[in-house]
Amino acid sequence: MSRVLSSTPLTASASRADTERLARRAATAAATGTAIEYYEFGVYGFMAAFLGPLFFPGDDPTAALLAVLAVFGSAFLVRPLGGVLLGRLVLLVTVIGMGLATAGIGLLPTTAQAGLLAPVLLVALRLVQGFFAGGEVIGAAAFVAESAPEGRRGFFGAFTPVGVALGGSLAAIVCGVTTTLAGAEAMQAWGWRVPFLLALPLVALSAVLRHNVEETPAFQRFLAKSQPPKAPVREVLAEQRPAVLKVMLLALGQNAGYWVGLIFMNLYLTTHLGYPKAQVYWIMAGVSLCAALMMPFWGGLSDRLGRRRVLTLGFTAYVVLVIPMMLLMAQGNIWLAALAVLVAALPMPIVQSVGYPTYAEQFPTRVRYTGMAIAINLGAILGGGLTPYLATWLMAKSGNLLMPGFLLVTAAVIALVTLRQVRETSKEALQ
Repeated sequence: MSRVLSSTPLTASASRADTERLARRAATAAATGTAIEYYEFGVYGFMAAFLGPLFFPGDDPTAALLAVLAVFGSAFLVRPLGGVLLGRLVLLVTVIGMGLATAGIGLLPTTAQAGLLAPVLLVALRLVQGFFAGGEVIGAAAFVAESAPEGRRGFFGAFTPVGVALGGSLAAIVCGVTTTLAGAEAMQAWGWRVPFLLALPLVALSAVLRHNVEETPAFQRFLAKSQPPKAPVREVLAEQRPAVLKVMLLALGQNAGYWVGLIFMNLYLTTHLGYPKAQVYWIMAGVSLCAALMMPFWGGLSDRLGRRRVLTLGFTAYVVLVIPMMLLMAQGNIWLAALAVLVAALPMPIVQSVGYPTYAEQFPTRVRYTGMAIAINLGAILGGGLTPYLATWLMAKSGNLLMPGFLLVTAAVIALVTLRQVRETSKEALQ
């Protein structure tokens, strides 16, 4: 499991104050690292319209956008591999690896400067990003779940996706400020590099906050009685297949909600509906900040009402709200569009905040990290890596701009059906 070991182990007799302190530190470390991951992935999504003609020049802008989104999706393909292989490394390694790869994108030559080498290097760095990202949010979610006191895993677990929302918001803010100050011509020339290069100071901040975070009590208790499995992947696939399948399908709905419902909506509003990029960036930043503020409430509510009940509310809200709000976005009024994006994103903090503690609770400590790494990353491939490309391709083929909404609704329905098979775990001790 992705761990940072402490030189002063916690004992079973540790006071509740010590447990609360560890939970707060773990939640802070998880949120900062996750924020960096989603800042880096978010910047690529927000900059996709600029990257297309720079790395895939041609007469067809849709083809260029599809190529950029295919590269975006490639990072998700290696996430399961990174999640499994990085399980024995510290959380610090994942965030440093992602940050260096992101800054590397900001230093790349364009196709006009380096020919075919430019898109090859872009793909390579995206694969590196995906490899390290595969261990980041998984390790953070497992670490927080095992650090939280009984009855509060939902509340503290919500701070991992708080990092998701803050990272997306920061990406939108940076892209908005850069676009406003530089202007369209400068953005195409050099301004697109700035958001990628700003990953470096964020990595330094996370390194400070994650230094010397203590081992979780749950994992210490496990190590006192047993040894980590020698072949955790084999053990997970042999003994935890039902849990892997359920978590994968829930993660499919969760990832579609974020990558289609928030990040892809940037492309929908700018490329397809023609709203100014700078204004859309500010809308996305504001919506993401609002989502971050709501997450601890929904996580805490799931401690009281149960994970299944709150997740059902979130996925049902996607089914009900997304299509009507996309129709409202298409009315040509930026204020109506902003309101519609906010309403369509209301399910996101519910699903994100309750999803991660739910996933952690489906696996025993012995293979928790590996089980989550496999299941969540497979769900991320289906719900995050493929959906932006698929949505763009379906819109181009059908001419129907509501295709992204239909994809999101389908993923939410799959998650709702899966929830009926998931046991309620909010009141249970970790396995």
